[in-house]
Amino acid sequence: MEILKTLTRKKTYLIWLTVLVAVGIVLKITLFAPQLVKTVTIEKRDLTAQVYGNGTVEAKVIVGVSSKITGRIVELYADQGDQVKRGQLLAKLENEDVLHQQYQSEAGLNRSAAGFNVEQANLHKATATLALAEKNAQRFRALAEKNLVSKLEAEQYDTSCQVAREEVARCRATLDAATMEQRASRAGLGFARSKVSDTLIYAPQDGIIITRDLEKGATVSPGMSIFTLADPKTVWVKANVDESQLKGVEIGKKVVITLRSSAGEQLSGQVARTGRQSDRVTEELEVDVAFTPPLKAFRLGEQSDVYIVTGMKKDTPSLPSAAIVTKDKKRGVWVVKNGKLAFKEILVGIVDRSNFTEIAAGIDSREQVAMAPPPEMTKFQEGMKVMVRK
Repeated sequence: MEILKTLTRKKTYLIWLTVLVAVGIVLKITLFAPQLVKTVTIEKRDLTAQVYGNGTVEAKVIVGVSSKITGRIVELYADQGDQVKRGQLLAKLENEDVLHQQYQSEAGLNRSAAGFNVEQANLHKATATLALAEKNAQRFRALAEKNLVSKLEAEQYDTSCQVAREEVARCRATLDAATMEQRASRAGLGFARSKVSDTLIYAPQDGIIITRDLEKGATVSPGMSIFTLADPKTVWVKANVDESQLKGVEIGKKVVITLRSSAGEQLSGQVARTGRQSDRVTEELEVDVAFTPPLKAFRLGEQSDVYIVTGMKKDTPSLPSAAIVTKDKKRGVWVVKNGKLAFKEILVGIVDRSNFTEIAAGIDSREQVAMAPPPEMTKFQEGMKVMVRK
């Protein structure tokens, strides 16, 4: 019996010992196992530094096509989406009243022209009469001096000559009045024709009609928009760029544009204008990006993403951006040495949109840089043991 009890105790002891050894092994290969990491090395790549901005498609030049006069629209010759040329007829207003005014002004001009001709003829007649009266007065004055005719008769001819002079002066004054009346009639006709012309609405420039704001039969007043016209050559993206990313953003810089309606398509552009006042709330600056070439099919207000190219480098030493961390306000990487981690401060350059960052200084191409999922990399410590994943 004693032998059996002893064997039972030894068996129990061996079981617990086996369990403890197994638990130790499990803990060693799990909880206390070195962190598995992937390593990368510096490689030379072509990098492009880009600054991101978000905005909407807008037009720099938007013109409201309106009427100068009040009138009822009787015809519309264009609609939303139409491309029009400068001087193209877009709309017509009711013009019966102003046409009658034009006809009346034309008749008045003809009447004043006829009156002018009459007064001009009267002046010619008065001038001829004056010339004859002057000759008669001179001749009878000479005869009176020789006592061949009476002085009374000579004086009568002098008086007739003076009356002729006054008649010429009167005809000239009347002709001047007829001239001014003719000018007034001509101005009145010009005004009437202008009113008739104002009933026809023409495109002030080349462009695309964005909206048709009124319909046939509507009454329009001066300044009320009938059409809204945009110049497609001035369509651009008004993008908002964070102040911290503005370095290198200059007029003329190349830009890659993507529109919400065609997310997979990349359009080319360039920085056309930069703002001079940032938004004090969002801390962003407006940057206007023009399409090159101009965008033909556009929708104003469409959401857009822009990537402004601020720098390009070829065959540049770089690392995946995910391998770079910040420790104690210093940028650096975790280098694997003899199975342990060591933090090395680095100097970075441009950051490519494809998640690669230029390494300007700090490490060389022979050093192994550790990478792991971000939650795990936050736990990295100096001297921490790691195991490189094959």
